[in-house]
Amino acid sequence: MRIGELAARAGATPRQVRFYEAKGLITSARGPNNYRDYSESTLARVQQIRELLKAGLSTQLILAIVPCLESPRNPIVFEGVLPETVARLEQEKDKLTERIEILTRNRDAVAAYLAELQQRAH
Repeated sequence: MRIGELAARAGATPRQVRFYEAKGLITSARGPNNYRDYSESTLARVQQIRELLKAGLSTQLILAIVPCLESPRNPIVFEGVLPETVARLEQEKDKLTERIEILTRNRDAVAAYLAELQQRAH
């Protein structure tokens, strides 16, 4: 698929897609007309990248975990991983866990409020 279609389907802009490619997060093939051509699997990858960025991860950290995002997984490279990267990933994991807990509490509060409203409506 072309960049415009990929961007539209992923909820991104063509500029963002080119940025992800420049950072090495996604790849494309070039057609005879030299247009970028993206596979269907790239759509899921762009959506994952966008979610990870929304969660607060940097493109550098996302690049470090790209092998974990593969399906089927490529061999994960453990050589050359710096202790700083491991520490940063642990911090990000802890921040994500905290956000999940906050979101879960908020969802439960909204659900309880809705249940009470629905009960009083009947």
